[in-house]
Amino acid sequence: MMHYVIIGMGVAGFTAVESIRRRDPHGEIHLVSEEPEGYYSRPGLAYYLSDEITEKLLFPFTHKDIHTLGVTQHVARALCILPEIRRVELSGQMRLSYDRLLIATGAEARPLDIPGSEAEGVVKLDCLGDARAILRQARRTKQAVVVGGGITALELVEGLRARRVKVHYLLRGERYWNNVLDPIEARIIEKRLKEEGVQIHYHSELGEVIQKNGRVVGVRTKDGLKIDCELLAVAVGIQPRIELAVAAGIAVERGILVNEYLRTNLPDIFAAGDVAQVYDPASGKAMLDSLWGPAREQGAVAGLNMASSPEEFQPYSKKVPFNVTRLAGLTTTIIGTVGQGRDDDLLGIARGDSETWRQLPDVLAVQSDFEVNRVRLLLGERRLVGAVVMGDQKLSHPLQHLIRQGVDISPIHERLLQPGAPLAEIIIEYWLDYQQREGHAA
Repeated sequence: MMHYVIIGMGVAGFTAVESIRRRDPHGEIHLVSEEPEGYYSRPGLAYYLSDEITEKLLFPFTHKDIHTLGVTQHVARALCILPEIRRVELSGQMRLSYDRLLIATGAEARPLDIPGSEAEGVVKLDCLGDARAILRQARRTKQAVVVGGGITALELVEGLRARRVKVHYLLRGERYWNNVLDPIEARIIEKRLKEEGVQIHYHSELGEVIQKNGRVVGVRTKDGLKIDCELLAVAVGIQPRIELAVAAGIAVERGILVNEYLRTNLPDIFAAGDVAQVYDPASGKAMLDSLWGPAREQGAVAGLNMASSPEEFQPYSKKVPFNVTRLAGLTTTIIGTVGQGRDDDLLGIARGDSETWRQLPDVLAVQSDFEVNRVRLLLGERRLVGAVVMGDQKLSHPLQHLIRQGVDISPIHERLLQPGAPLAEIIIEYWLDYQQREGHAA
């Protein structure tokens, strides 16, 4: 009987369990996580924070569902991996032996490195426990400060506003998420935030957390601005949890390096999800993603390979990164390479982000300039390499397929470049024609 150990119960870890069980109905599976709640939807935390769903709706499976998979759950911290004897040591003096091990430890929020950052009232949004803590503190908070960029910062801003907390949002640069969104897209989001009563401070870098009796009572920026607050929410980026891998001699860069089978340099150890640094064919580099879709796909492939012999391994093929999110209440789809350069509000990658997005390709950009419904296309010589769709999502599905399949768009290239071109009409017309041609070819 095979013995499998999975460290981490996010979507990558749980999907790996399902994949292993389909391949090996009788193997022994041990799932290790510090979170007592079990498996829940990490993307759903934003909706829980903003009071749009109840906590119960975060859980797609019950403990009984998980038990039927024949999984032994351990609410414990993995302390170390001993590859030479194939063993994982856990808190509480527990030990687990393995034949195959998956590291799916995810990523965690980067801490602030400023005076006072350890004070009570400095919060992050990594897990359900964090969301609960924010909600408890929000009940007695009149004013909060949010610092950082990307999707998580906006989730914190919107969640606190939904709880009737006055919010000051500090941006180090001149606009929001400026390595993914262009200036017009950023301004659309900022305008919507301001209409909700959020006060945005541009070119503002946090210098100090002011505390009294160990609690946050305010912040001071580097240019001397003092803002009173009872809560400071931090989203300055995430860092993969690679400490276990480093101590075990597993090869790492920014994340755990894996090959096309999601195997590390140690043959019985695999990695998947936010912690894994995976080869990206578009850039020719090993890249990080913090997206639900790739984490799920990686977990499925890793689990399959863990339960297979090497000659049966299936490769993981990294797809063009794709995410549908909500920014200031506006549904936004980001596909492929849309790079805008550096973002001063983020130290590395953010949650719900992909390093591939920020690559700077040699392309032309075209966009439709509407106040809410907006599309921006990144055009290569013969294909689309990226797109941002805000508001109306009728283009989201066609663009996803055109970009992911590398469809030749040279017949419409010049039309797309014309000033004031009706981008949506051109894309939909071409997409329908492409589908018809492919249908006839099949």
